Amino acid sequence: MSLIVLVGPAGVGKGSVVKELLGHGGYRLSVSATTREPRAGEVDGEHYHFVSSRVFERMIENAELIEWAKVHGNHYYGTPKAELERAAAERVHLILEIDLQGARQIAGAGIEHIGIFLEPPSWEELERRLRSRGTETESEIQTRLATAREELAAADEFENRLVNDDLGTTAQRIRELVTKREEKK
Repeated sequence: MSLIVLVGPAGVGKGSVVKELLGHGGYRLSVSATTREPRAGEVDGEHYHFVSSRVFERMIENAELIEWAKVHGNHYYGTPKAELERAAAERVHLILEIDLQGARQIAGAGIEHIGIFLEPPSWEELERRLRSRGTETESEIQTRLATAREELAAADEFENRLVNDDLGTTAQRIRELVTKREEKK
């Protein structure tokens, strides 16, 4: 089992890449815990574990998370340790779709993983993708764009950087990285 840490700014297409990977079998998406409200169509326990700030803070205190962060200034996100245990039991590669803070925590903890930073083809395309989602207010879009500038500036921290200009190609390159890592084990 490989732990794949997928990072990139909001709107870069992380979710689409994950869906492509999951369609090939042998991969599982970690279900993060979050304090934000569910978006239309999101199911608790499938897309996220939606919890209150109080419950999330208790998870931090009890060391139940391998990483966590407060994102965009107001919502907690984190990966429960149970997700790693479940993926190991199922013998599948676990994908963590997380933010820069969480990726830094994983790297700092010395957890073996494949770090991948997903980049947009251009700044204009990133903004277009973010706006086309239609899920954020203008204020939230501006916050995400400001965060994106900081995240893009940190791309060199990752052993692998991929430009997400073609979904199928990007997913294939990730599968190749995983295969190479598994062959080295």
